[in-house]
Amino acid sequence: MKLQYIKPLLGFIAPKASFFRTSKTCICAGIPSYVFNNINSTYFHSFSLKNNPLLSKKNNELKRRLKQEAKQKEKEEKEATKQQQKQSAPKQEEDENIDPNEYHKLRIAQINSLKASEGESNVYPHKFNVSISLSEFVEKYSHLANEQVNDDVVRIAGRVYSKRAMGQKLRFYDLRGESQKVQVMSNANFYKNQDDFVKINERIKLGDIVGVVGQPCRTKAGELSIRPSEIIILAPCLHQMPHMHYGLKDKETRYRQRYLDLMMNDWVKQKFITKTRIIKYLRTFLDNLGFLEVETPLMNMIPGGASAKPFVTYHNDLDMNLFMRIAPELYLKMLVVGGFDRVYEIGRNFRNEGIDMTHNPEFTMCEFYMAYADYNDLIEITEKFLSGLVMHLFGTHKIKFHPDGAENPDNVWEIDFTPPFRRFSMIKDLEKECGVKLPSPTTYHTEEARKFFDDLCVKLDVDCSPPRTVSRLLDKLVGHFLESKCLNPTFICDHPQIMSPLAKYHRSEPGLTERFELFCGYRELCNSYTELNDPLVQRERFDDQAKDKAAGDDEAQAVDENFCTALEYGLPPTGGWGIGIDRLTMFLTDSNNIKEVLLFPAMKPVKDEETKETQAESKV
Repeated sequence: MKLQYIKPLLGFIAPKASFFRTSKTCICAGIPSYVFNNINSTYFHSFSLKNNPLLSKKNNELKRRLKQEAKQKEKEEKEATKQQQKQSAPKQEEDENIDPNEYHKLRIAQINSLKASEGESNVYPHKFNVSISLSEFVEKYSHLANEQVNDDVVRIAGRVYSKRAMGQKLRFYDLRGESQKVQVMSNANFYKNQDDFVKINERIKLGDIVGVVGQPCRTKAGELSIRPSEIIILAPCLHQMPHMHYGLKDKETRYRQRYLDLMMNDWVKQKFITKTRIIKYLRTFLDNLGFLEVETPLMNMIPGGASAKPFVTYHNDLDMNLFMRIAPELYLKMLVVGGFDRVYEIGRNFRNEGIDMTHNPEFTMCEFYMAYADYNDLIEITEKFLSGLVMHLFGTHKIKFHPDGAENPDNVWEIDFTPPFRRFSMIKDLEKECGVKLPSPTTYHTEEARKFFDDLCVKLDVDCSPPRTVSRLLDKLVGHFLESKCLNPTFICDHPQIMSPLAKYHRSEPGLTERFELFCGYRELCNSYTELNDPLVQRERFDDQAKDKAAGDDEAQAVDENFCTALEYGLPPTGGWGIGIDRLTMFLTDSNNIKEVLLFPAMKPVKDEETKETQAESKV
């Protein structure tokens, strides 16, 4: 067939024929293939769908329909996946939206139901063997590459802080403990049993303590994880946990429920770890100087060793009142009399005084007594201890402190612990600051001296609540004029005898004593003096204190005849020293409130209505 006859035929058949083209061969339904062998390929190439309106229209319609069907199918698949995730995922959002009291009731009902069906030992197991701590886990397996699974099978435990799901067969949990976080990547394909996988993941709630058995791994996203073959709930949490994003910030809740504060705020935990390091450093420092750590009674027949109002308790068998210890001083000095030349005690003291930003009725302090030393030796020891401690903790002698709290970062102090520390002589420097000549310290026991200081406080507008004794008036003046200059560590030295009934008289300044107080950040940190070892003078000092007590000063010391008798056996020349551990910790953890460094600070009782509500909830 000649070409001139074929071309018109193609124009007629092509719209109705189905055809395709191989490399150089075209097959058209209804026409023998040999017919096309002689057709010019250029002509056939020019004959395409683009040049045929009917075929082009049908093809576009087909493409549009296929595309629409593909989109619809994709949409249906997404909806199905979303529905599966919604049905299988832990109902975390629903739990968060439930009222806390209602949540508590539901959890108690759930736990009681589990106890009835599975037994209490399965709900609250007696034991779970932990093979590696979370800290050790992070350290040992941090080298794992992405998507790498280690062959080790380990057993870890911790508290669940977050949970999320991906489909029906994958759950993620954040496990925390020891200030570390390890992700649990629970995959149904690697769990010991499919039914157990579904059951345990439905039960796990935020706050639950769980044990995990599995293999260390790292996810594709780079998260160090454990792929469990088994998860065991060790202790269910019956209360709603605070949201991790917002944390726990309410101070009232933080102080009353310190356990919750420690769970949610790792920076709080770090403060108490620092406090332990401070005590450990102090203990090592004194041990290296040859001191012996001892314990003395917490309940005393006579409150002594400091000027403070004591707590009173009652002993049934002895049928008498006893006083909680306000200071261990007198007992420790009696031990020096007995032959322990260097002794110290780190312990709790109790003073029935006000509660404020720097005072708590129950607090920790350290006192030591060193035979054959005076207050000059103790000044050097204090400088060495504090400068060494700050360097040990921070690697520098300078620290930052926010007096208004971390929430006000603009107001910041820099406190420099570089020795030697600044020194004030109390009476001499007080005269300079007041601009007046003060009476001789030898006359401070007289009414004339008391009236002078009373009038001076009125003149200088220095407030002092009754009783307005010389020692209290002087203390207020020193606080106003000298302590206000003590940002960096500063010694205020040489207190009057009337303010220091247990300190030895000054060897060159009549009426004064060899005593110093160390102030830092405008607060007293340390108190020390050369100890009075003359039993006759000591009894006279106690008598003077008794007069102040009779005048209404609840903080004045009582006469302790037992201690005076011990002095009569001979106390060697001795230096005594005391420091408040809590207040020191405040400065070294940047805490402006003493409650921040006490695990369980003194708090006002909760109102009766709130207490009844709490008790009613606990009975549900």
